[in-house]
Amino acid sequence: MNSARPVRLRDYTPYPYSVRGIELDFSLDGETTLVHSRLRLERRSGLSDPTAPLKLDGRDLELLEIRLNGRKRELGKDADLERGSLVLPGAGPTPLVETLVRLHPAQNRALSGLYLSRGILCTQCEAEGFRRITYYPDRPDVRAPFRVRLEADRERFPVLLTNGNLVEEGVLPAGRHYRLYDDPVPKPSYLFALVAGALARRTRTVTTADRRTVALELFADPARADRGDFALEALALALRFDEETFGRLYDLERYALVAIEDFNMGAMENKGLNIFNAKYVLGTPETATDDDYDHILAVVGHEYFHNWTGNRIGIRDWFHLALKEGLTTWREQLFSARHGGSPLVRRIRDVRLLRTRQFPEDAGPLAHPVRPPSYIAIDNFYTTTVYEKGAELFRLAAALLGEETMQRGLALYFARHDGEAVTLEDFRQALEDASGQDLTSFQRWFDQAGTPHVRVRTRYDTRRRRLDITLSQRTPGPVGARRPTPVVIPVRLGLLDQRGETLSFRDPTTRALCQETTLVFANATARFRLDDVSRRPLVSLFRGFSAPVVVEGERDDDELAVLAGHDPDGVNAWDALQELYVRALRRLAAGRSRPLDTLLRVLRRLHERDDDGALLAEMLRLPDTGWLCERLRPYDPARSERLRDLLHAELARRLRDDWSTLYERTRPRSPYRPSREEKARRALNNVALGYLAGGEHEPGHLLAQAHYERADNLTDRLGALHAVNDTLSPVRTRLLDDFRRRAGDEPVLLDLWFSLEARGHGEGALERLRRLLDDPDYVRTNPNRVQALLGTFTSANVAAFHRTDGTGYRLVAGELQILDGINPLVAARLAKAFGDPGRLRTRQRVLLNSVLGELRTRPGLSQDLTEILDRLLRHSSHRHSGRAYARQATSQSSGSRKSS
Repeated sequence: MNSARPVRLRDYTPYPYSVRGIELDFSLDGETTLVHSRLRLERRSGLSDPTAPLKLDGRDLELLEIRLNGRKRELGKDADLERGSLVLPGAGPTPLVETLVRLHPAQNRALSGLYLSRGILCTQCEAEGFRRITYYPDRPDVRAPFRVRLEADRERFPVLLTNGNLVEEGVLPAGRHYRLYDDPVPKPSYLFALVAGALARRTRTVTTADRRTVALELFADPARADRGDFALEALALALRFDEETFGRLYDLERYALVAIEDFNMGAMENKGLNIFNAKYVLGTPETATDDDYDHILAVVGHEYFHNWTGNRIGIRDWFHLALKEGLTTWREQLFSARHGGSPLVRRIRDVRLLRTRQFPEDAGPLAHPVRPPSYIAIDNFYTTTVYEKGAELFRLAAALLGEETMQRGLALYFARHDGEAVTLEDFRQALEDASGQDLTSFQRWFDQAGTPHVRVRTRYDTRRRRLDITLSQRTPGPVGARRPTPVVIPVRLGLLDQRGETLSFRDPTTRALCQETTLVFANATARFRLDDVSRRPLVSLFRGFSAPVVVEGERDDDELAVLAGHDPDGVNAWDALQELYVRALRRLAAGRSRPLDTLLRVLRRLHERDDDGALLAEMLRLPDTGWLCERLRPYDPARSERLRDLLHAELARRLRDDWSTLYERTRPRSPYRPSREEKARRALNNVALGYLAGGEHEPGHLLAQAHYERADNLTDRLGALHAVNDTLSPVRTRLLDDFRRRAGDEPVLLDLWFSLEARGHGEGALERLRRLLDDPDYVRTNPNRVQALLGTFTSANVAAFHRTDGTGYRLVAGELQILDGINPLVAARLAKAFGDPGRLRTRQRVLLNSVLGELRTRPGLSQDLTEILDRLLRHSSHRHSGRAYARQATSQSSGSRKSS
C-alpha cells in the first residue's frame, strides 16, 4: 500500500456508466453478513471505448459469486480483481451485474463499511467505505436510487434501519424478520447508511413551512436514549432555521439520528438517517458540559444542513469537498450563533481554532489548498483547511457581496443544481450571475495554500483631518514554487481615539459619514483615504475577523490596552488582549523588569466590568499553548508551555484579591439552569477558580474541592478538576479518583477522566501515560478513547510530548504503529500531532526525524499513515537543505506584530 499512486484533480473523467438502480439484500449478523447486489447500469455515449471492461470498486470483500447479464462469471477466466476492484470484460451497453459477498463486521476494526459496535451493526461510507460493502462505482458523482432489504435475527437486531421509505416488513422462520426500504431519490454511495440492533427510540414531530408533518427520531442504547431530547430539539431548531434563513425545506417524512459509541467522525449526514458519534448527540447536565451542549447543537445542525449542501446538491469529486463541508460549516456557524451560547464567544472560538490549528497547518508540511490538486488517501483531507478555512471563505463571500446578494446567489445555486454533482466553479458562477460581479480573485482563495499576511501602514494628517491607510499582502509559500497570487480581502474597520471613544469618518467609496466600513483590496498593495477624522485615531482592523489573514502592523502596549478595554468589536478587544498576553510572556522569558504592568492594568479594569460575562470569561483565559508556539521564538513547544504556566501563576498571585472577588460574585445562587446567562456565569466562576486553585496554593486547592463537592452539573465539576490538574496537591488525586468512581462504565465520563490524566503537567506525565495505556478501560478500538488519551497528551501536554530525550516521541510512535493495524484513519489523524519537525531546534529535530524515519520503515503501514509520515519527513528535509518554506513566521515573532 505504500506505493499508492496519487489521485489528481486534473485527471478527472466522468464514470462511463450511469447507474439506473441498485438492489441490495443483506442477511445480517455480527460475525458473518451476506450481501447480494443487483446493479443495473447503462453506458454513457461518447465517454469511453465501448469495448473497455466494466470496473467496479471493491476492498476487502470475500467474493462468493458473480453474474453478468444472468450468466455466471469466474475470477481468472472472464472476470478479474485489480487492486480490489472487480473488472468485467464484455459488459455490453446495459449490463446487469449481480454479486454475492461475505462480510465479517465484528472483525472490521477500521470502522469503515459495515462494522459491529457494542452489539449494533452500522455503516460508515464516507469517503470510500461503500466499496467495503459491495462492488460498486464508489465515487460522489455517481448517483442512483437504492432499494434495500434487511434481514436479521429478530431478538438480537429488532430495529432495522436504512435510507428511504419503509415499504414492507415481516416475520420469517427461525426467529428472523425483514424490512424492505425504497429510496427513489438518486444519491451517491457514500450517503448509504444501515443500522441494526437493540435500540430505543425517542420521537417528536415538527410542521414544516409548507405544512407537512415530519417525524424526528432518535435511536440509541436503551439505557441512554433519554439523553437525546436536547438533540431532537436542536434538530427541530435546525429545520426551522434552514427554512427561515435560506428558504430550504426538508423533503422527506422522517429524519432519524442514531447514536453509536464507536465512530471515526463526529457524525455522518446519510440522507434521512444520520449516524452520530454518541458524544455529539447524547447529553444531560451530569454527562455534558455547557460547551458539550453547544457542540451537540452545532453537530446536529451541521448534519441537517448537509441535506441541501452535500446531499441534494452533491460534489463532482472529493477535490471539491469544501463545497459541502466548508459551506455547511459556515451555515452551521450562523445557526449556532443564533441558538447556542454567546454569538460573540462562538466567533472568538472559531478564530482561535483557525489560529491554533489551521494557520499552522497552512504553514507546515501538511499545507494544502482548500481544493487540493492531488491526494493519496482522501481521509487525510478532512482537515481544518477544508472545514474551517473553507467556512471562512464562504463567510468572506457574504462580506464581499452583502447578505442580500449572497442569499440571491445561494437561491440560484440551489435552484440551478438540485440533484446534481457540482464544482466550485458552479458555485462561483451562481454568485456571479446573482451579483453581476467578477469573482476570479475570490476563487484564488480555494486554489493556493498558505495564509495571507497583510501589512498595514497608516499616516494621519492633523491639519487636513485625514487618515491614509496602505495595505499590502503576501502569502508565504514553498521556495521555488509559483508565487501565490493576491486574493480579494475584505477589511472591516472602525476608528477609536486615544481614550477609546468611537470616531466618525467618511467612507472612501460612498463619502457618507460613518463609524465603520469595509475596505476591499485584491492587489498586492492598495491605498485608502478616510476624511473628516477629527483626531488622531487607533485603527480597529479586521473586525469580526473579516478575513482569515495574519495582520502585521505597529502597535504599542498603550494602544493595545485601549483596544482591549474599549473596542466595540468584541473579537478585536479579545485579540488585543491576546497580544498583551504574548508580549508579557516574551518579557518574562527575557527577564525584563516590570513585564506585566500594562497587562495587569487592563485585567484590573476588566474585572470591574459586568456587561458581558461570556466575553469576559473568554478574555481572561490565557492563549492556547498551540498559538503561543506560533508566536514565541525560537519555536519550542515545551518552553511555550512552561512560560504559559509561569504567566498563569504570576497573574494568580498578583491579582488574587480580584479573582476572589470575581469568584464570590459569580457563585451559583440557584440549581443548574442551561440559560445563556447562567452559562456565562459558570464560565466566569470557573475561570476565577482556575487562577485561585492553580499552582501550590493550598487554600485554593481546598476551594476547588468544595466547588467540586457542591457541583450539580458536569461543567462545574470539571472546572474544579481542571483547576487542580497541574498541581501536586493530594486534592488532585482525591478528586480524580472520585471522578473515576462516578464515571463507572459511562463512556463519555471515562473519556474525560483519561483526558484529565493525560493533560496533567509535571515530571511524572510520561510514566502516568504508560500506566494509562495499560488501563483495562483504555480501548484502542474506540476512536474517542484514543483521542481522549493520546490526542490530549500530544496537544495539551506538549512539554512531556516534546521531551528533549525523545521518549515522548518514541512512546507515541509505538502507539501509532499499533493503531495503524487497527484503524488507519485514527493513526493518520494522530500522526499530524508531530507538527512541523523542521521548526524544532536542531537536536530536537534530529530526534523526531529519527523516530519518524524508523516508523516509516516498518512494513505493512497503511497508505493513510504513510502519506502523513512522508510529508512530515520530506518537508523537514527540504527545510534544512535550501528548499524550505520561506520563513513563514518572521513577522509573527516580532514584538510589533498585531494579529487580528
